[in-house]
Amino acid sequence: MMDKLLKLRKVIKRKKPDYLRFQWWKVIKLRNRKESWRRPRGIHNKIRRKLKSRVSMVEVGYGSPREVKGLLPNGKRPVLVHNLEELEKIDKEKECAIIASNVGKRKREQIINRAKELNIEIFNI
Repeated sequence: MMDKLLKLRKVIKRKKPDYLRFQWWKVIKLRNRKESWRRPRGIHNKIRRKLKSRVSMVEVGYGSPREVKGLLPNGKRPVLVHNLEELEKIDKEKECAIIASNVGKRKREQIINRAKELNIEIFNI
């Protein structure tokens, strides 16, 4: 059942258009933040009026099924890990570890070695 829903989510997300912010091509400070979508609210705005040849607006229907929302592609829920104590609390059947970005090299190696002993999957080695 879960595999079916994960495949369905993959199909839905493949069909989802890229939502671009209004006038990202024109306003210099928005060029690097195209994906920071904001709803167009102007009364003459062509995107809000959904005219042809304009970028698409965010709409209901592109969301994932509720059971797989927030899951990783392997079907497990991500858990952020900063130290060994947090790693010990993970349920290896349902959860997958993600090592925090501010963890240093020495502690990262300790977490990876302990995860191998406990057979816990780490998503960002």
